[in-house]
Parts: sequence; structure tokens; C-alpha cells
Amino acid sequence: MDDHIEKMIQEQEPMAETMPNVITAMSSLLQRVSEMNDDLSRPLWEHQRISAFSALTKPSISVRSYMERIFKYANCSDSCYIVAYIYLDRFIQKQPFVPIDSFNVHRLIITSVLVSAKFMDDLCYNNAYYAKIGGITTEEMNLLELDFLFGIGFQLNVTLSTYNNYCSSLQREMDMRNMYSPLLEPSFLTLKSLQISLYDEDSLSIHQNNQLTTAV
Repeated sequence: MDDHIEKMIQEQEPMAETMPNVITAMSSLLQRVSEMNDDLSRPLWEHQRISAFSALTKPSISVRSYMERIFKYANCSDSCYIVAYIYLDRFIQKQPFVPIDSFNVHRLIITSVLVSAKFMDDLCYNNAYYAKIGGITTEEMNLLELDFLFGIGFQLNVTLSTYNNYCSSLQREMDMRNMYSPLLEPSFLTLKSLQISLYDEDSLSIHQNNQLTTAV
């Protein structure tokens, strides 16, 4: 993966003016979380599980640049990124020994966006195309998708209330870039996952509702 990512760096184009706020907020949050967990996880290394998402070395490309590339080539809806963000939080809640860090954040991002796009969008590129965007092989993309789906227990439905809550969380990230409260942020910001129910069977899934409005 690392050689492919190094090639991406050479191909990067400035996109800050056109990238939606939701992706800017996600990249800022995930960059901070991964760097924070790099430090926090060292004493707990023996308890962590080496996963398929972990690279051997830290990729040189930043989270922001990586998400800019995904935004440029994947053509996903804004709501797709919100749902990918929710899936990432679910993954970390269900896989507490695989914290988001600088070694796995890129693979987790491309996989969560792929899974979200397949579930949310009417038209979606195939795994081979996403693998090329993410700088990995098609075989690895296929394996990561399966690992991620099992990691979240195939819990793909997202209620309107959950969707709106995460939109609000990303909005706060934009409003308060340099400060946050663990009580207001997703579980991957804390060492211990927040005990929050993310699925209400009495509510409609956002995938079934045509009146979605992206709040960010």
C-alpha cells in the first residue's frame, strides 16, 4: 500500500475550496484521533489486535489529502460520508482492541466509504475502482470489505435520529476545531466506548427515507 500512497502524493491537487464541510470535518477529526491514539496505545500495545487494516509503516499522505482524493474520484453523495463516519464509530465500538491510529486510519476510511456507498447510493463504483483510489490491491479491498462488515456485525441501517446526531457532531467539529468534549463525540475519541444505542427498530432507516437533508 505504501508505494501506491507515495504515488498519490505526487498526484495530489489542491481541493480545499471545493471539498464539502462534512469531509473537512471528518478528516480533521480522524487525523486528531489517529495521532492521539498513537500516543495512548503504546502502553496498551500487548492488548491490541493486529488487524488487516494495519499498515507496516505510517503512510506519508495525510488523512485530509487521502479524503480529498476519495472525494475527487469516488463521486459519493455527502450523506454517504456521514454514514461512513457512523460505520467507523460502530466498528470501533464493536472492535475495542483495534483503535483508529495512523497505521490503520487510511484503510478504515476507504473501506467505510466503499461500504457506505454500496448501501446508500444508487450508483457505485466497484471494488477494483475503490482499490485504485485507496492505493491497495483489489484482493485487499475485497478482504477489507468483508472484515469491516463482520466487524460492524453487518449493522448497516442508520436511523434518522442517529444520522442527525452525527451531523451535529461533525458540525461541532467545524465550529470548535481545537476543542471537544468526549461526551459529545463518537466513541473512537475515548479509551472506553460510549454506551449509546445506535439503532432504533421503531425508526425508519435513512436509506428508506427520501427526505434526507445533509446538515453539515
